[in-house]
Amino acid sequence: MLRIDQIRLLPGDSEALLPGKCARILRLPAEDIVSCAVLRRAIDAREGLTLVYTAAVEVKREDTVLRRCRDKRVSRYAPETYALPAAVTAPETPPIVVGAGPAGLFAALVLARCGARPIVLERGRPVEQRQADVERFWSGGALDTESNVQFGEGGAGAFSDGKLNTGTRDVRHRFIMETLVRCGAPESILTDAKPHVGTDMLHIALRSLRRELTEAGADIRFGARLESVRTKDGAVCGVTVRQDGAVYDLPARQVVLALGHSARDTFEMLYRAGLAMEQKPFAVGVRIEHRQADVDAAQYRALAGHPALPPSTYKLSCHLPNGRSAFSFCVCPGGQVVAAASETGGTVTNGMSEYARNGENINGALLVNVTAEDFPSPYPLAGIALQRQVEEAAFALGGGDYRAPCQRVEDFLRGAPSTGAGRVTPSYRPGVVYTDVARCLPPFIAETLRLALPVLGKKLKGYDDPDALLTGVETRSSSPVRLVRDDRYEANIRGIYPCGEGAGYAGGILSAAADGMRCAEKLLEVCK
Repeated sequence: MLRIDQIRLLPGDSEALLPGKCARILRLPAEDIVSCAVLRRAIDAREGLTLVYTAAVEVKREDTVLRRCRDKRVSRYAPETYALPAAVTAPETPPIVVGAGPAGLFAALVLARCGARPIVLERGRPVEQRQADVERFWSGGALDTESNVQFGEGGAGAFSDGKLNTGTRDVRHRFIMETLVRCGAPESILTDAKPHVGTDMLHIALRSLRRELTEAGADIRFGARLESVRTKDGAVCGVTVRQDGAVYDLPARQVVLALGHSARDTFEMLYRAGLAMEQKPFAVGVRIEHRQADVDAAQYRALAGHPALPPSTYKLSCHLPNGRSAFSFCVCPGGQVVAAASETGGTVTNGMSEYARNGENINGALLVNVTAEDFPSPYPLAGIALQRQVEEAAFALGGGDYRAPCQRVEDFLRGAPSTGAGRVTPSYRPGVVYTDVARCLPPFIAETLRLALPVLGKKLKGYDDPDALLTGVETRSSSPVRLVRDDRYEANIRGIYPCGEGAGYAGGILSAAADGMRCAEKLLEVCK
């Protein structure tokens, strides 16, 4: 099999043209192409917008063709395949996985497929019930602190754009995406350079994955919150669980901690129990919202609106004279800004898109890095205190009912409160209050955002459009704490395996799922 990179088609061209393109690159007659499969599909909007493909091509007389070919785009292709660890005899004391986000679900999948019959504890509810709880909150109802955008089956990623892109390479990534496709996610995630599942399709996949886990021997318990861990001689020996108003104990020799970045009460409990943890940099900022058509025009120019092109996205960053950096994160084309609080008295925003990405607006986080020097104390959980401070300030500024403070970019840059929207209609529910967003941000965050917006507007035309909307606050882009682990993925309390985004070892759905798998693999080594 051969790999051919940088095969270019114009928007609207059929992928049926690819075998012919490959034949010309290889200087072969078309009949010598046995098969041609798309490995990757991307959009190059830099000059003369094109679709750029990478293909796996089977040809006749492959060795001869490869020796003769001098094109740097051509190489031998040998696909990597993830192999599950060897099966184990089901242990007398099942391993426990705490959390049913990407890290926990895929850790449990590896354990279950290998015969370990894990118990999965998830404090929130199954995704079907969770959807109803979240929709009730967005419609002006009460916040459920155990079933919300942060807690429940699928973790925080269940109400997002469902992005699967990552900056790392790992053979597990293909396994994860193939699993999601088998469970109902769109097949396009296997080939798109910037794959996304979308919230709607991710919910379908989560229900199917739950059935697959159960059939493989996993015991999934919803509404089951980890209350405490018990130790003996420096190793975990049990956990206490609160479920449906009852409290019970489970014996434990191995516990995978896939907590997610918002399990603040659990972090505090684990700190008191002696689990080693440390401060970790994170980011604070706002969601910025534009009209999708305006960003499409800036990215695609004359081809904006072409039916072969998806809603455009962006990735921006800048380093500023004040020594700070600002960057975009979790951009949601055709999406909406969502209320993502998990604690009473705090306003938190996030972004979400369905697979079609067909909404009027595009939104993304505009964030500023926060380092340990910005934390109020050396306490390992001081970053959580800073997050709460900002969230509570946003809650008060929004009127104390989970409406979010909102401001036009023009008004933010000149330091004047907004009195209403312009060309961009806010998508956030349960609603916004027009004000001066800087009033709920640490001064260094507001200053950096004011410096960054004009700079980023030069990188993407219209990013600093006067009518673009800033909605506050975004504080949960990553965990402010890292649970320390060694090269065996174990914490200082033996038998505990911290993993995923909440533990400080991942930065998205794909990387979190892969980290959960790695923890499961290490755990299985001691089960043999």
